Amino acid sequence: MRQIILDTETTGLMPTRGHRIIEIAGMEMENRRPTGRHLHFYCNPEREIDVGAMVVHGITSEFLEDKPKFAQIAREFMAFIADAELVIHNAPFDVGFLDMEFARLNLPPTREICANVLDTLKMARQLHPDKRNNLDALCERYQIDNTRRALHGALLDVELLADVYLAMTA
Repeated sequence: MRQIILDTETTGLMPTRGHRIIEIAGMEMENRRPTGRHLHFYCNPEREIDVGAMVVHGITSEFLEDKPKFAQIAREFMAFIADAELVIHNAPFDVGFLDMEFARLNLPPTREICANVLDTLKMARQLHPDKRNNLDALCERYQIDNTRRALHGALLDVELLADVYLAMTA
């Protein structure tokens, strides 16, 4: 089975208020083994980044000025996730942003492009009720080294989530 571990970083928390994707990363696994294929883009959101979001990921508007717009990477991204199961921590958040970006381009929603969406946050809450289940807490619980993670970053987060997912489903 082909899976894509996926994460995004955004300008804020609400796509319905015009917040946009500014970083997207995916890591391919085939039959629970990394294939070595990655996809990683920074995107110019054509808007300012909320201060609260910037504190989380450290990405600035100045850094994104010369990056491609989502429209410029959308087709390559869609091809990368096509027919794969997406593995996402807090999937409704990321899928909501992806669907908003796709809708802006008159493209189909995420669930029509990929085979399935698996939410590791939902899975973690079922496995560990009444405990913290953010990515840092899961790394600690499953003894996965996340010391390189000072800020959220889509590429590092997919690598950590891949290890967490494999540990949770061993």
